[in-house]
Amino acid sequence: MERIASFTVDHNKLRPGLYLSRRDGDIITFDLRFKTPNTGDLLSNSEMHSAEHLMATLLRNSPEKEAVIYFGPMGCQTGFYFLFDSRRLTCAQAVELLQRTFRQAGDFSGEMPGKSPTECGNYINLDLETGKAVCRWYAGLIADWTEARLAY
Repeated sequence: MERIASFTVDHNKLRPGLYLSRRDGDIITFDLRFKTPNTGDLLSNSEMHSAEHLMATLLRNSPEKEAVIYFGPMGCQTGFYFLFDSRRLTCAQAVELLQRTFRQAGDFSGEMPGKSPTECGNYINLDLETGKAVCRWYAGLIADWTEARLAY
């Protein structure tokens, strides 16, 4: 079998940041790395889930929503994947969208999106303040990120 592309990235050298993971035709995948598995310091279920609800909601309500294909957690609990349509959004615009949206998520006010048993199968581990803190931290990390820094 062929190795999955993400398995070719040396996770011992990988640092938190924003990376271009792959291109599949018009679909581009960004790797939003928060933690490194070799430190044993992974995102908790509540951190991942809460940040995901905030970011997915805000991205899918942004002016660029038609370009958004997917925002969700990595199975290894080290970050998120963001998939978008490159016909509607350039990589530079996607970086700006993520910077803006993580800032918005860090300042979010109101009820946690999707925090009910009818909207989410695991709504009990959602926490607004936890999600906001994770998003504020990552917003600071990528505040000066540019398209030129997307390479692993």
